[in-house]
Amino acid sequence: MTVTERITALRKQMKEKGIDAYLVPTDDFHGSEYVGDYFKCRKYITGFTGSAGTIVVLEKEAALWTDGRYFLQAEKELEDSDIDLMKMFQPDVPEIDEYLFDKLSENGRIAFDGRTVSIAFAEQLNKKLSLKNISFVYDADYIDDFWEDRPELSKEPVWRLSEKYAGVDSF
Repeated sequence: MTVTERITALRKQMKEKGIDAYLVPTDDFHGSEYVGDYFKCRKYITGFTGSAGTIVVLEKEAALWTDGRYFLQAEKELEDSDIDLMKMFQPDVPEIDEYLFDKLSENGRIAFDGRTVSIAFAEQLNKKLSLKNISFVYDADYIDDFWEDRPELSKEPVWRLSEKYAGVDSF
């Protein structure tokens, strides 16, 4: 599937479920910046391969936020995708909550996989968007519905780092 086909498939899911905006960060279940292949939904949906970014998909438009490390790379990788690049921390570039506030109607609905969105970010969204009574669907991994060859979750064992390396005992 091309990026355009993937976004079309996502929009179909959104329409079927009554969702006005779908948000895909780069994070995994632990808020990592460098994620395993299973968690590369933002990369899959956009084609943008940088390690940091969040896409917001609306019915008729989509925008990707990334930081200055990736401006040139994102411009190139998003070139034929109809995804707007939002250069974070630049003048006149809205933050995600401001963008959603401006784009969504009263009583709108935003969906995302809540396992990959931090509480702090969700609270930031809620603080701004509650002014328009916008609600959240936070158990929505819609990309999994059409990513046919999505890699499996890692089954690698975890290991405990000693206090020598971690700085604090884990117990």
